[in-house]
Amino acid sequence: MAADRKSGILQGTLDLMVLKALDAIGPLHGYGIARRLEQIGERAMEVNQGTVYAALIRLLQKRWIASAWGTSENNRRAKFYSITPAGRRQLVVETENWARVSGMIGRLLGMAR
Repeated sequence: MAADRKSGILQGTLDLMVLKALDAIGPLHGYGIARRLEQIGERAMEVNQGTVYAALIRLLQKRWIASAWGTSENNRRAKFYSITPAGRRQLVVETENWARVSGMIGRLLGMAR
């Protein structure tokens, strides 16, 4: 997909996407999370690493994720993030909210003129 056709991440959805990725895949480092989100999105959206790290800090502060140092696949020291039980509960809440909001937007966009 051309660079000018890539979408930015919608406000408020990055936390949900990070929680879901960690829940589905398990512990990942920040770079791995950013790349995985791009893969899942079939490279249709740009995932800025700085934005991902800001989300990780937010999620750590809320105790929805935890971090621990480990070794990356290229043998470098990296901080790995994992979802906590509180994060799993929040993932359910955020997923339900996303379904409600996206359904409403879909209905609005489907309205006849």
